[in-house]
Amino acid sequence: MTPPDSPAPIAGSPLQNSESTVTELTRALVSIPSVNPDLEVDGDAEGPLARWIEVWLNAWDFDVSVTEPVAGRFNLVARMAATEPGPRVVLNGHMDTVGVSGMEVDPFAAEVRDDRIFGRGSADMKGGLAAAMVAARELARVGGPQSGELILAFTADEEYASVGLKALLDGGFTADEAIVLEPTGLEIQPANKGFTWLELEVKGRAAHGSRPELGRDAIRDAGRILAALDRYELRLAERDPHPLLGRGSIHAGTIRGGTAPPVYPDRCDLVLEARILPDESPELAFRRFEGILAEIGRDRPLDVELRQGLTRPGAEIPSDHPLVQGLESALRAEGITPRLSGMTAWVESAWFNEAGIPALCFGPGSLDLAHTAVESVPIAELESAVRVLTRYLQTAFAREDR
Repeated sequence: MTPPDSPAPIAGSPLQNSESTVTELTRALVSIPSVNPDLEVDGDAEGPLARWIEVWLNAWDFDVSVTEPVAGRFNLVARMAATEPGPRVVLNGHMDTVGVSGMEVDPFAAEVRDDRIFGRGSADMKGGLAAAMVAARELARVGGPQSGELILAFTADEEYASVGLKALLDGGFTADEAIVLEPTGLEIQPANKGFTWLELEVKGRAAHGSRPELGRDAIRDAGRILAALDRYELRLAERDPHPLLGRGSIHAGTIRGGTAPPVYPDRCDLVLEARILPDESPELAFRRFEGILAEIGRDRPLDVELRQGLTRPGAEIPSDHPLVQGLESALRAEGITPRLSGMTAWVESAWFNEAGIPALCFGPGSLDLAHTAVESVPIAELESAVRVLTRYLQTAFAREDR
């Protein structure tokens, strides 16, 4: 299915933007709404944005494919290959954004102020998409890669269920390395945390509030579990911290229980989230918490059911991986001191790594401003990202360490 035609963005048509600066291109992308409809009912999804980018990349002779992994959601893959074999390098980003409710700036006006571009998706991650597109254009301008293949993989639904990238990988998509253009402030992030949701159903016994001998307070028992989260984190503190990510953590995400003040609650549901390191399995976090519950129950038995909910494993590549070293060299060549850090959130680089494609995060903007009421991206970082990515691509296709 072909996505619907996009509205004309503030900067004009794709062809009018074929020679745009990264600032102009970022503003154009921000001005095309692509809110994830699973997060905001009237969200436009990725279709209009994918159509606009498709036309822009076609103008530079990329082989562009737009597909629909699920109804109304769109992936875009653009390729430019050399005749000589070589590395397949992916620049990846997601086209969807979170919702715009409560924003303090016009989400789609792409206002330029204080050397920043404001609007939904400016940091997460249309600035990264624009930087990738301009770097790809600069490579195309000189005839494309001398060997190997450049692949732009812009996907759907990262902000909700990752159906876009999962569909690509499940369909056989492969490459030799991937740069995921999440907002890292131009820091190289070869490691990210994962998470697992621990779902607990704490059972009590309903009774009139005046008859404590007949009732059991499920919310109070849930409180005993919440108080034990400190005990869980003490166990985490016993291990050495990860050099880039520190330690794991756990917090209470939701709690629901009770029907009325004069009634002993017969049920309380908790969902806890444990953040886990790349070398920790979700099953380890589950077993660790089972042990905590057993300890609590020795004082006074608990009637509780523990289930493992949504889970995403952490991932990392070595700090001396050629992808890391290549970006470090490109940064130095552009006069920027390389900095390595860890991505504390779960990101789709983990899916690439799980599929056997070494991946890391690197891009303009700050995660601290992503999803916020005043989301923005510094223009200077956009420009630096283009220079670094362009230099990286020029050297990556000539590397002999494959």
